[in-house]
Amino acid sequence: MWKIIDSFHGRSLVIAINIACGFSIFAFGYDQGLMAGVNVTPSYLNLMNLHNKEEMRGGIVASYYCGSLLGSFIGGWTGDKFGRIKCIIIGCLWGIVGAILQTAAMNVPWMICSRIITGVATGYLNAIVPVWSAETSPASSRGMFIAMEFTLNIFGVVVAYWIAFGMSTIDQTNSVTWRFPVAFQMLPQIILLLMIFSFPESPRWLLKNGKEKECIKVLAALRGDGDPEHPEVIREFKEIGETLRLENNEGGETSFYKMMFEKDQLNIPRRVHLTVWLQIIQQLVGIGVITIYAPEVFINSAGFSRFTSQLLSGINNISYMFSTLVAVFTLDKWGRRFTMFYGAIGQGIALLMVGILTKPEIISQNPLGYGIGTTVFIFAYTALFGMTFLTVTWLYPTEIYPLRVRARGGAWSTIGWSIGNGLVTLSTPPLLARIGYATFFIYSAFNFLSIPVIWAFYPETANLTLEELNVIFSTKAVFVRSAEKELSERAHLLDDIQGISNASSLSSHLPYKKGEVPGYGKA
Repeated sequence: MWKIIDSFHGRSLVIAINIACGFSIFAFGYDQGLMAGVNVTPSYLNLMNLHNKEEMRGGIVASYYCGSLLGSFIGGWTGDKFGRIKCIIIGCLWGIVGAILQTAAMNVPWMICSRIITGVATGYLNAIVPVWSAETSPASSRGMFIAMEFTLNIFGVVVAYWIAFGMSTIDQTNSVTWRFPVAFQMLPQIILLLMIFSFPESPRWLLKNGKEKECIKVLAALRGDGDPEHPEVIREFKEIGETLRLENNEGGETSFYKMMFEKDQLNIPRRVHLTVWLQIIQQLVGIGVITIYAPEVFINSAGFSRFTSQLLSGINNISYMFSTLVAVFTLDKWGRRFTMFYGAIGQGIALLMVGILTKPEIISQNPLGYGIGTTVFIFAYTALFGMTFLTVTWLYPTEIYPLRVRARGGAWSTIGWSIGNGLVTLSTPPLLARIGYATFFIYSAFNFLSIPVIWAFYPETANLTLEELNVIFSTKAVFVRSAEKELSERAHLLDDIQGISNASSLSSHLPYKKGEVPGYGKA
């Protein structure tokens, strides 16, 4: 059977791998945007008897995240046990089955069960696809490739929305207006399923499971233009092997329970908490209010007609997609922390202004003028989110886990995302119905509150190899400032890791200056 590494090497191979990842991320985005259109389709609301039942509609949306929560646990274990490729195959199969059942749904229980199955697929794929991408991409461009994938994620949201918009122009009593958009989600997963068999397994997973020859072959294709004797191939092979040795000294395989609650020298519980809470923070800063309920916000809060609201939501999603391209060029240059800082400030201000402008006493004075103002700040919010939190919160967890639990670490990331999404999708409809404009003040506050949390707990990860990050996140201190001091005292550990590459000091090979601590700043 033809394998892609027989024809593609180096950067072209990494790009091909990330294109494959992009189909999964596209499907993920499409699933996110799907229900925004379905939830306002008359034939769907009539069939499911969901008129004026905001809590039930929110429950159907949230059931997807219950499935992703379950899929995260199973997918993380599967990815570590059987490999990244097999996990992707299983995730695609779950997704195709779930989409078929959703398309055929005739009542609420049927729809909920189908949404759960689709969510399981998302849990599988989200737990492993970013990990596979990070493990095959070079450290200097890891953020760029993840950012490119999430441009496709929002492209999925855009496609979902405009398909729904197109369906709104035909007979609204025909169930094809919502069944076709639901069925369409199978397409990217079918494409990914057909192509994934020709792609290489993660070299880190291969070496971890004793497949040295296969690992060297994949590394040669990724880093050495097909030459297994290339110095970069030998360096990375030894670096991965040494990291595995250090990790195995810590006890080898572990469980989800141990990852969360049992401390060790690598401090995995700290990494789990950082991962889960970062994803919850991503949802609490308010993106779910915009992506899922934007049409309702434009209608009920800004006062636009249904057609105008749907059109604005679709244009907003296009703007959202193009904004993610900014992260492609800035994420590795500016770093993860600064990216989240400026995102939180801008998003908090934008949501604050949306709340002020949609207050009934204010917008009634000039509905058109203040409605346009609301639209501008909603556009600004989604653009800022696309530049910042969207990508960082998925990239960060793929960087900070030891190899032996990296797939399960990705699972914890999806678990946090599922919890955050569940909270937002369940609470937003009743919040909008009961307190209206004040809902935006709540999410604005979460943006500003996230800044000290990120500053205190989340060190920088940009431009460091996955093996170097393994040392950075093993500090006992949980606060960045304290960890900085501890790490400077343990600098000899960094030299031990780089020593396998015949260098006298790691500092001569890392992208930070003498006197600085990687991930933190000046020592």
